[in-house]
Amino acid sequence: MAGSVNKVILVGNVGKDPEIRRTQDGRPIANLSLATSETWRDKNTGEKKEKTEWHRVVIFSEPLCKVVEQYVKKGSKLYIEGALQTRKWTDQSGVEKYSTEVVLQGFNGSLTMLDGRPGAGGMQESGGQSDYDAGGSGFGSGGGYSEPKRAAKGGGSSGASGAKAGFDKQLDDEIPF
Repeated sequence: MAGSVNKVILVGNVGKDPEIRRTQDGRPIANLSLATSETWRDKNTGEKKEKTEWHRVVIFSEPLCKVVEQYVKKGSKLYIEGALQTRKWTDQSGVEKYSTEVVLQGFNGSLTMLDGRPGAGGMQESGGQSDYDAGGSGFGSGGGYSEPKRAAKGGGSSGASGAKAGFDKQLDDEIPF
């Protein structure tokens, strides 16, 4: 096969408060557990069943770590995109251990808070650029993260109609070909 894809998308709830550690040079690393559940009805008994899977999530992106540190708590509902990685290490008794984790790093990771908790603001953060009107091609051309746009207070039109007026101006331009 000429190429391959390693992409994980999860929507779930955080099982316990995230753990933030720092590397020797001061960069943050966030660790959290995300639970995903599926429910179904047993055909024989009609009883409702549920199965929960726990996923280890490791975040190396500094902007995402800041968001996790400030806003994410036990029970927070998150949408995450990352890559699957398996680590291998040897424990104190010499036994080799393995751990498979969802890793958010650089442009390959994004995190969106889905619950409407106070202070969360439905914020989306990503390793690449995520705002439509932030410039660039929209294909990870940015280097940081973006915060949601907020409507200006007072004075004239709302943020939505103001944005629409700017969009209409762009459509008035002639096509160059």
